[in-house]
Amino acid sequence: MKPDRSADENTAAPDRSAGIPLAVSGASRSRAPLWATLVATFFGIGRLRPGPGTWASAATVALWAAIAHELSPSLRTPMTVALAVLVTLIGIPAATRVARASGAKDPQFVVIDEVAGQLIALIAVPLTWKTFLAGLILFRAFDIVKPPPVRQLERLPEGTGIMLDDVAAGILAFAVMHLLLHFGLLSS
Repeated sequence: MKPDRSADENTAAPDRSAGIPLAVSGASRSRAPLWATLVATFFGIGRLRPGPGTWASAATVALWAAIAHELSPSLRTPMTVALAVLVTLIGIPAATRVARASGAKDPQFVVIDEVAGQLIALIAVPLTWKTFLAGLILFRAFDIVKPPPVRQLERLPEGTGIMLDDVAAGILAFAVMHLLLHFGLLSS
């Protein structure tokens, strides 16, 4: 048996737990699935203030450093590429669902895009504090300044735009990083 419905289903019923009508409390939007929220916020790091994107990038560098030191050198580059691709592919639907639920085009607490971009910036770099710091600074700079084509990719719809502008910032950081490495500016 179905539960009884009020005569007018279009009327916002009050949220009994808070005593505020749903439309006023913002609860009329559907919530993003838990998996999408966990992925999009990088397990809550996106809730840190100030600068959630920088927190996510720093956490990515630290996690990658720990993982990479446990891998054989021959596996590091393919593993970084695989992780960046995986994070991007999972991040697009997660960011889409969280953005829709929040009602914002690119919510500040969605930081999975920084994880993907930061990983790209660290592809095939030596495991030194200088390269990790340079990768972090370069990626954040390109992500914040958003030179062409980064800004244009941000205009793509939903999670695609959220993710791909940071992927492009990561590619630019990767290119500059490898130029610095080529010219010996990051040698130990």
